[in-house]
Amino acid sequence: MHIPKFPECNHPLIQSLFRHSDQDLVTLFQRHPEEGKYFTGIFCRYSPVVYSLISHTARSPAQADYLFATTWRHIYYELRGLDFVALGVRPEDFNLQNWLINLTAICINRAELPPVESIHYSLEATPPPLWCYVEQALDQLPAVMRLMIVMAQTFRWSETRISAYLQAEGEHISPAEVRGRLQEGYQQLEAALPPDIREIYLHETGDRLQGSSWEFSTAAPPQE
Repeated sequence: MHIPKFPECNHPLIQSLFRHSDQDLVTLFQRHPEEGKYFTGIFCRYSPVVYSLISHTARSPAQADYLFATTWRHIYYELRGLDFVALGVRPEDFNLQNWLINLTAICINRAELPPVESIHYSLEATPPPLWCYVEQALDQLPAVMRLMIVMAQTFRWSETRISAYLQAEGEHISPAEVRGRLQEGYQQLEAALPPDIREIYLHETGDRLQGSSWEFSTAAPPQE
């Protein structure tokens, strides 16, 4: 399979990190959770290695992209809580590449990939670092607004269909109100992203968020 290239790797914010060691990037990522460039820098440095490992196991490009994204999502949360003391190593002796290879192998072995037709994720539209930070930002939104955004973006439901679902659940929101709340939700979602992630991926606009093809789980759409 072809190993994808990611435009964010050429962004000045990411290129400025090339001189940093792996250990520096991990430490900066853990110390500055309000910034997304350090995780994105790690992603750009090691995405070819991770994708190469995954491409040999997935049956289709869509499944490979999905497993690649979910693996990096797992890497994101594992790195955030990585404890060098618990690992029994000094930060300067930590081998990030070996750790990533081992973690990728674990994700591959545990993966239960959904059928191709049920995968709504687009690697080009939502690269893994953006996915991780969008998901983190989504958690900060009110529950109903978060649900509306996921139904609109992941499952491509119309405002009328979203309204009907919410009314069946006891939330009396008209299609026009759904439209207004979605616009408000996109603005709040963008504001909740780290500023450097907005600069790298959104160019200070919300167009990318509203146009992305997201999937935040392998679950089927809500039942009507």
